[in-house]
Amino acid sequence: MQSDTKNYVASVYEEAVRRSPGEPEFHQALHEVLDSIVPVLAQHPEYERAGILERLVEPERQVMFRVPWQDDSGLVRVNRGYRVQFNSALGPYKGGLRFHSSVNLGIMKFLGFEQIFKNALTGQGIGGGKGGSDFDPHGLGDAEVMRFCQSWMTEAYRHLGDYTDVPAGDIGVGTREIGYLFGQYRRIANRHEAGVLTGKGIGWGGAQVRTEATGYGAVYFLKSMLETRGESVEGKTAIISGSGNVATYAIEKLHQLGARALTASDSTGYVIDSEGIDVALLKQVKEVERLRISAYADRRSSARFVAQGRVWETPGDIAIPAATQNELGSDDAAALIRNGVVAVVEGANMPCTPDAVELFQESSVLFAPGKAANAGGVATSALEMAQNASRENWDFESSEARLRDIICQIHDAAFDAAERYGAPGDYVVGANAAAFVRVADAMLAQGII
Repeated sequence: MQSDTKNYVASVYEEAVRRSPGEPEFHQALHEVLDSIVPVLAQHPEYERAGILERLVEPERQVMFRVPWQDDSGLVRVNRGYRVQFNSALGPYKGGLRFHSSVNLGIMKFLGFEQIFKNALTGQGIGGGKGGSDFDPHGLGDAEVMRFCQSWMTEAYRHLGDYTDVPAGDIGVGTREIGYLFGQYRRIANRHEAGVLTGKGIGWGGAQVRTEATGYGAVYFLKSMLETRGESVEGKTAIISGSGNVATYAIEKLHQLGARALTASDSTGYVIDSEGIDVALLKQVKEVERLRISAYADRRSSARFVAQGRVWETPGDIAIPAATQNELGSDDAAALIRNGVVAVVEGANMPCTPDAVELFQESSVLFAPGKAANAGGVATSALEMAQNASRENWDFESSEARLRDIICQIHDAAFDAAERYGAPGDYVVGANAAAFVRVADAMLAQGII
């Protein structure tokens, strides 16, 4: 029975790859999910009869469009915009916008597919989608970023709405960009539909803890994982990649729980701080002044900068890759294992390669996949939507308590599903299985659409 199911899953994967050539990140995401849910499909033959997988791997809608804008010198530039609306069985599409030169359709589909399962795990009634552009806002002035955002929204607005599709931020899209996008949406749509975008400023519809949520959530997931082995976050050392919101606030929460984060990085290299990363200084350098990470080491006597180095060479108990996809490979994983790492938590989307994940699992290292561990951001985005709908504003403490409860529920759902489907302790199988069943049951109930 299981071999027949494996053959069926393999055929679905092969057909999806054939129909989406040249999209390696999307193929990788498909393989990781489909391979892990074979035991679920073996127990639920009704999913195969209803073509759940065939429908699940094909986006409900893919929108691509031209984004013309004018730079400060008067030159007209043209970028490409995307919105992949992948699955709405559980609710309106929900997922971030990424503005980065690496963006293409395959990356949008990989991120949108991952978002289906991440959002399902939150239990908040939101579907999966993703969008963005190959526009890179780094180094551009506010007026240029505003003109681009207005052009992007001029096309995209017709596909969005608080009951249709609700974007948020991601790489290259922070509160500034969300503000410009929201302003243009209001202007075109002629309504103050606050729930159409999340990640807004606190004074105009934003939610407390949204900025901190992904980083905080990753550490709360880590805490729950360690507790299954009778261990604590307190006293641990942590190796973190990245220096954006996820990395910064993971570091902040680690310090609050008694751990010490030693590193942060960007595309130029990484810093190692023997006394632990100074979060206030990191925020000043990266968020306020928008400088390279080397500026942190220039201002901190206990820190040194390693140009173009691999942050994973640094010994530590915990690793949190929080920069970008496929940043941690098998050689990095081997180095971490040699240095005694006990837990790895994906703060970014799919930052570990399949070979790296396999090494961690073979070495009994606790491993938390991104769709479970970094769901705090979208969970708090959904809380922002709830506050917008009810015209309420929750305080920081109650908002963080809700976030913590959601992450603990995600951990427990993944842990229990891993046990149920014969892979105890395997959070990859557990997260994928728990999320897949929620989405598949909704698709089954709603007919062939």
